[in-house]
Amino acid sequence: MPAVLSRLAAIFVAACLLFTAQVVTTPQRAAAADPGYLMLHFTGEGSAGQQMYLSHSADGLHWNDLNGGAPILRSTIGTKGVRDPALVRSPDGSKYWIIATDLCISCGQSWSDSINNGSRNLVVWESKDLVNWSEPWLLNVAGAIPDGRNAWAPEAIWDPETKDYVLYWATNVPLDGRTKHRIFYARTSDFRTTTTPQIYIDRPGTQELIDTQIVEVAAGVGNYRYVRASGDGQITIEGSNSILGTWTKLGDLSGIGLTGTAGTTGTKVEGPMWMKFRDRNEWALYLDQYAIGGGYMPVTTANPSAPGTYQIPASGSYNMGVNKKRHGSIMNLTAAEESRVLARWPSTPAKRLQSFNFQDRYVRHTNFDVRIDQNITSDDAKFRLRPGLAGSGTVSFESVNNPGYFLRHANYDFQLVRNDGTAQFAADATFRQVAGLADATWSSFQSYNHPDRYIRHYAYQLRLDPITTATGRGDATFRVVN
Repeated sequence: MPAVLSRLAAIFVAACLLFTAQVVTTPQRAAAADPGYLMLHFTGEGSAGQQMYLSHSADGLHWNDLNGGAPILRSTIGTKGVRDPALVRSPDGSKYWIIATDLCISCGQSWSDSINNGSRNLVVWESKDLVNWSEPWLLNVAGAIPDGRNAWAPEAIWDPETKDYVLYWATNVPLDGRTKHRIFYARTSDFRTTTTPQIYIDRPGTQELIDTQIVEVAAGVGNYRYVRASGDGQITIEGSNSILGTWTKLGDLSGIGLTGTAGTTGTKVEGPMWMKFRDRNEWALYLDQYAIGGGYMPVTTANPSAPGTYQIPASGSYNMGVNKKRHGSIMNLTAAEESRVLARWPSTPAKRLQSFNFQDRYVRHTNFDVRIDQNITSDDAKFRLRPGLAGSGTVSFESVNNPGYFLRHANYDFQLVRNDGTAQFAADATFRQVAGLADATWSSFQSYNHPDRYIRHYAYQLRLDPITTATGRGDATFRVVN
C-alpha cells in the first residue's frame, strides 16, 4: 500500500510539474507584438501646424510622433494649409486616400473669412502603399451647394450596399442671417468626382454641426451596426443599421466629466475620432479639447451605442506624445503597413550641414535652390539623413519643412526636389558619406552616380564637382550637427 501511494504521489507531482511547465511556457500574446495604430492629424494654427502629421501607438493609448515630429506631407495648393484629415483605406487594401479641409488660419485667412467665404474644396492625396503619396489635388464638394460658404472636416466610409464611399463634410449655409453648418454627403469611388451633394445631418433651428465621425460596430455589440459621434454643442451619440438610413439619438457625453472653460462639462470638445482596440471589445473615442488648448484625449467604452458606459481613463494611463494632436483619423495597421510606415518615417532627428571653411554658414534651401548661408537656424537648414534612396550604406537628405523633397543634383547643380519615385531621382539624390577631404573628423559626400564628384559650395551655391585643389577640399567638407 505505501508503495502504491508513493507511486501515485510521484505521478501527481509529475503531473503538476508538467501542468506548471505548460502554463509557464505557453506563449502569451504581448500587445506590442501585434501591429499597432496610426494617427493622422494636424497640430494647430499657422502654416507649420496646419499640415499632415503622423503618430504611432503600439497599444492605442501611448503615442509616439513619427518623422521626428515634423509633418509628413505639406499642402502646396489652395490655401496651402490642411486640417481635420481623414485617412481612408480601400476594402482590398490596394489604395489609400487622405482627405482634408483646405484651411490655413493665421497664414492668410481669418476665421470669419473661412466661415463666410472659405474654400469650397477638399485637399486629397492618394497612395498605393501608405508611404508614397501623389501630389495633392482639390476636390470641389461645396460649389454645387446653393449659398454654400465652405467645406470643413471631411470623412468617408465604405458603403457595402452600393460598393462606393459615402463622403461627408460640413458646409455653412446661412439661415436667417446667421451661420449654420450642417453635414452634407456625396458618393464617390475615386475622390476625384462625386455625386451631387445632399443634406446628411441638419439639426433643428439654428443649431450647428461641424464634426461627425462614424464607426462600424461588430455584430453582438449594442443594437446598431453603425454609431456616429457628432460635435454639435456636446458630443451626441447616434445609431443606425445603414449609413444613409434612419439614425436614432442615443444620448450625449455631457455627463461624463469632460471639463471645458469656466467649469462647463462636455461642451468644449470637438473632432470625435474613433478607434477599436484590436485585442479586446473596447473602443476609444478621442476628443479634441479645443476650448482649453489641450488637444486630443481618449474616452473609452465597451459599447459605443451606450453613452452611459463611456469613461475617462485614469490619469497616466495614456500619453499623447510631444506634438499636440488635433482633429484627425486613426487606422488599425496591418503588419506590412506598420513595417513600411515605421521604416519610412522613423523619429530621425533633424540635422544641419555646417561648412568647413565658412563655419558660420550652413546648407539651406531658399525657393528650392540650395546654398550655404550665415547663421541659419530655421527649418530651411534642417534635413533628415535618410538611408540612401539608391543603395545601402548611403544617405539621402530629406527636407524637414518640405517632407518628400530631397537634395538632388541635375546638370551638377543642386535643388530641393520632390521625390518622383524614379530610379534616376534616387541615384541623383544619393551620396556616400566619407571622411572629410579637408579634415577626416568632418564629412564629405560623394555622388552615388558620379563617384568622381562631391557636394561642394562655390560662390556659396551648392554644386557637384570633381575635387582637385585644397580650396575644393575645403569647399567639399561639412560637419553634421544638430
